[in-house]
This record gives sequence, structure tokens and C-alpha cells, in this order.
Amino acid sequence: MKQFLKVMVLSLFSMALPALAQQVIVGVSWANFQEERWKIDERAIRDQLGRMGATYISADAQSSSEKQLNDIDALIARGAKALIILAWDKDAILPAIDKAKAAGIPVVAYDRLIENNYAYYITFDNVEVGRMQAREVFKARPKGNYAFILGANTDPNADFLHKGQLEVLDAAIKRGDIKVVGKQYTEGWKPEVAQRNMEQILTANGNKVDAVVASNDGTAGGVVAALSAVGLAGKVPVSGQDGDQAALNRVARGLQTVSVWKDARELGRRAAEAAVLLARGTPMERLPGRTVFADGPNKVRMNALLLKPIPITRDNLDVVLRAGWISKQALCQGVSGANAPAACR
Repeated sequence: MKQFLKVMVLSLFSMALPALAQQVIVGVSWANFQEERWKIDERAIRDQLGRMGATYISADAQSSSEKQLNDIDALIARGAKALIILAWDKDAILPAIDKAKAAGIPVVAYDRLIENNYAYYITFDNVEVGRMQAREVFKARPKGNYAFILGANTDPNADFLHKGQLEVLDAAIKRGDIKVVGKQYTEGWKPEVAQRNMEQILTANGNKVDAVVASNDGTAGGVVAALSAVGLAGKVPVSGQDGDQAALNRVARGLQTVSVWKDARELGRRAAEAAVLLARGTPMERLPGRTVFADGPNKVRMNALLLKPIPITRDNLDVVLRAGWISKQALCQGVSGANAPAACR
């Protein structure tokens, strides 16, 4: 009888484990779904939460700081035990972090810095991304008129990227080999804004622009559209990042020089893992891969995870193919002839 009761208790306990795990609800607040890549991130987060027995709920702030604050209130009201936040505005989001802290709800600052040491910051090394962008453009065009199309001025990543870009290019700028003929932030990282900014820079310089350091693939798309209108697409090196499928196809076609690939699947997986572990009581200092980040505008010392990016050019397009990030058909659409990159032959 005692053995029977012991077996029954163990059986009931094992059956209860999934139910206990399901109590971890992770609320994800998206700044917007404008970029192709956020859907990839979301899928990775959902999949990892499922593997860990946690539940996904979300809200899309639709590029509104006010809505994002209301969204986070709603996620908390719906029972979120941890939050993953892709912030629309680095400063406007801070009251939400204070509210989460008061409620004992851990926060993962996703991809974009939220400079508050209560948040666990997880991103790629964005200064290095900027360096990679600048290196490839400089390799293609070591002298001439350069334009910088930056990201949103509400996103610290825009300045981290530009810092890295300047680390590579500053010596050539000071020598006079590079002349900066335009520099514009891009509201909301919107491709149409980047295109408009690039058009204005081209007009102001009589189309005499030799290279463009664009800070992501969306802005690079806007830049290429502006260059196409004046017959310069494929003649002017252009950088980007994120590994968007359209951008990788532009790389294959010779319209974009580099897309620094940040595997959003890994970022999403690691963010979901961190959120669940934090919700279950793991200290930030014991999270896998944890390091210290203190390079934000206010030099706040934060626990962080910085993943490594990979620059993708025509020479190594096979990397994203082998990783299953993009199909050969999507990568090589419109590519033909003797000048096709090796990955498309």
C-alpha cells in the first residue's frame, strides 16, 4: 500500500510539472512590426518559450511610445511574469521599467538598449556591426564623398552603430581621403524616410556621392531606391544589417555591398530563455553568456548578453544558405551571367 501511494504521489507530481511551467507567462512588447526581421524574432521567441513550457503573449506598439506604455500595463494585467521589451523610445519606456520592478517582474531589454540596470540587455555587438559596415564600404571605396544614413535618433543603437563606423573611417576623414557630404538620422528606421533623406543628399551634392554607410537593411533599401532613380545603383557601395531577404538578394545582385547578419533566431531564443530563467528566480549574474555592458549614453552598468554578428558580402553568401536563413531561389532571384556570385551558380 505504501509503495502504491508513493507511486501515485510521484505520478501526480510529474503530471503537475507542466502545469507549473505554464504559469510562466512572458509578455513581449514590440515597438512595431515594420521590419521583416521582427517576425523571425517572434517565431524564435515563441518556439523557445514552448520548449521551456512557458506561454507567449504580446502587443504591438505600432511606433507609439504612449501605446507601448499602455501595452505593457495590459501585459502585466494579463499575468505576465516576465517582459521582453523592444523599446520604441529609450527614454519614454523608463516608467514601464519602474512599474515592472515595483511588481517584481523581470525585464529583458530586447535588441535596443533600455538604460536601466533592472533590465537584462540582450543584443548583438552593435558597435562591431558599425565597424563591419564601414570596413566593407571602405574596402570598396577608400576615397570619395561619403553619406551616412543613420537609424532613429530615439534608438541608442543608431549611435552605437555610428560610433563603430567612425572608428573605421575617422582616420581617412581626417586625412581628407573621405569627405562627409551628408548625414541624416532616419525617423523610425523607415525606408521611405531614408530614401527621402538620400534624395536630398544627392540633390545637394549634384549626385556626386561615392559611398553610403546605411545603418540597416531597411534604410539601405531606401538608399538603393534613391540611387536607382539617378542611375547610380550598383555603382555606389551601400551597407546594411539584419540579413533581410531583400537585402541579401541586393547583395547577390551587386546593389548592396554588405548586410551584417545578426541571426534573429539566436537572439529570440536567448531572450526567451533569459526571460523564463529570470521569472523562475535565476539571478542575472548566473544567466548563460552573461557579461557587463556600460557603454550607454549614461554609462549605467548593466548585465547583458552580446551576440556576435557576421558581415555577409557576395564572397560569403553561402553562409546564410547553409544556415537555412534564406533559400537559394530567394537569394538568387534576378541574378544571372558570368558576374553571379559563387552562391548563385
